Amino acid sequence: MPALDALLATWSDLNQRHPCTALLLGNGASRALWKPFGYFSLYEEAQRAGRKKGLAISDQALFKSLGTELFEPVLSTLNHTVRANAALAINSTAPLNRYYSIKEGLIHAVRTLHLPWARVPKATLASINQALRAYRSVYTSNYDLILPWAVQQAPQGFAELFDEQGFFDVRRTRSEGTRVLHLHGGLHLLKLPDGTTRQRSADSAELLHGFAVNIPGEVPLFVNEDRSEEKLRAIRHSDYLAWCLGQLALENQGVCLFGQHLDSSDQHLLEAIRQARPAHLSIAIRPLGEASVLNQKRHYQERFGNLTGTALHFFDASTHPLGAAELAIG
Repeated sequence: MPALDALLATWSDLNQRHPCTALLLGNGASRALWKPFGYFSLYEEAQRAGRKKGLAISDQALFKSLGTELFEPVLSTLNHTVRANAALAINSTAPLNRYYSIKEGLIHAVRTLHLPWARVPKATLASINQALRAYRSVYTSNYDLILPWAVQQAPQGFAELFDEQGFFDVRRTRSEGTRVLHLHGGLHLLKLPDGTTRQRSADSAELLHGFAVNIPGEVPLFVNEDRSEEKLRAIRHSDYLAWCLGQLALENQGVCLFGQHLDSSDQHLLEAIRQARPAHLSIAIRPLGEASVLNQKRHYQERFGNLTGTALHFFDASTHPLGAAELAIG
């Protein structure tokens, strides 16, 4: 393994020598645009919100009993309980009330932490849209609406992975154009009781505001902060999320990592990349000083250094189109 130094290539030079066909985005990509995304813990925000808008004590007890801080499995469990009670002619008022209460807490947390549509310049979304087109596949572990909003600006050239009614079918995933795959779901996605996935048809501001619609049977599909094994369990219970993770595990050419730290909470993503054994990894690093650069390089070498046949290249994140300073929203 070569000795580490603090030198970083520019993205244009590196990509010319070692082109990437896939892009994997993490929370750092969203933070580059909107800093409050840096602490996007919905469960903790919902706990702090207070009695009227936050999680009640009985709501928090449900999360604790299921051993998770993820909203999707708790809401799905309540949905199944309501349906089972109805079939057995048992009163479902209590689980239905808990469903609505937890959903309201989730809605408030999202609206508190998410970037408002009105704050996003059209030019910023157009720049992101253009940057995504440079790849065959774009993977993101973020569940915010930045990418859906950007794609909606000019959808031509992006793959259609959902049918005209908005449903995902794993048997019909062949499509021309850049694929955008949400590894942990997104605020624009819904999980149905049978495990299938539907994409909401709303756009612009309505894509965020419409998230507040309470329809029993449909649960927001996204995996928020928690342990990697909990995320993986939720992924396995979704046809769409399982397919997305499987596609990442097939990326054996050049892969660019941008804002993706791959810490212990995303061990499942690290294992997918290791399984894919890409020809090379181009990794974005924020140049915050020599010591910081060396620490970040060391971090990635610990994760990929023993991956035979995969070369590691590092570049200055600010030189990538998605890291341009002018994209940041104050």
